[in-house]
Amino acid sequence: MSMIGLLVAFGGGIFGAAIGALPAFAFVGILTMLGVTIQLAIAPAATDFFGIPFGVFGPHVGGFASGVAAAAYAACKGKLDTGRNIVTAGMGLNSPDVLLVGGAFGIIGYVAVWLIAMVPDFGPGLAWTDYPGLGVVISAFIARLAWGTCGLCGTGPIKERFLHPTDATKWLVFQSSFGQLAVIGLGVGLFGGWLGITYGMPGALLAFGICAASLILLTLGVLTPVTHHIALPAAIVGVGSGSMIWAGLAGLLCAFVGEFYARLFLDGSDTHIDPPACTIATMTLVFNFLTSIGFWAYIQFPV
Repeated sequence: MSMIGLLVAFGGGIFGAAIGALPAFAFVGILTMLGVTIQLAIAPAATDFFGIPFGVFGPHVGGFASGVAAAAYAACKGKLDTGRNIVTAGMGLNSPDVLLVGGAFGIIGYVAVWLIAMVPDFGPGLAWTDYPGLGVVISAFIARLAWGTCGLCGTGPIKERFLHPTDATKWLVFQSSFGQLAVIGLGVGLFGGWLGITYGMPGALLAFGICAASLILLTLGVLTPVTHHIALPAAIVGVGSGSMIWAGLAGLLCAFVGEFYARLFLDGSDTHIDPPACTIATMTLVFNFLTSIGFWAYIQFPV
């Protein structure tokens, strides 16, 4: 925590709100891929670069959360169609107050992660959760309480939302059926797991970066799957277990956990609470805990 950090978070939050939450997050992915490239090329001397995509422009600051909060505020003030609109650039609304809300939430995300980091980890290299991911979730809940009208879990019977969600309320219509979730979860889990096994944590970050950067296509209207919440935890399992099968199973599970959070917090709502961030925060906690107790050694697979 520093005054410079707070000022940079404020500026990053303004920028994130100005270009929109999802485009800003795609930049996080691009910066992460660049950081991994530098790290693999010149080793530890470049690791401070990750202070950009996971620090001053992390998802919890200007790389996503500020845009989510700005959209919630703009919708409450009648300047945006819905607070779930995380694609529209706040700058285009020609309303400086929307950008200032983004700046304020940049600071909120910065402070939230500073507090989260005070909780003891499971061990060296085993964080108790994904700090930026949980920061995104906390920020989104604050924005919903401030400007949403749907309550924490949205409106309508939860049973109906879980069992019979309508296309109008779904998070991703093309990524909500059992078959789609199973196939993309397994596929991305195996891909992310291989990167983690092969390159360690830089590989896990690369898996996240590739999937996050691909979302720039979603902002352009291409029905691109949202998979960073599958790839990163699966890669973490790959690093911890050394097993492609465990990584594939982890990816499969995370795909369904993401849809669970979508139906719990997003369907039937008027602000955005991010299912991938919820999934990454939850499953990083679970998988890192399992690694810390040596769980993967109890059930070993040939690959």
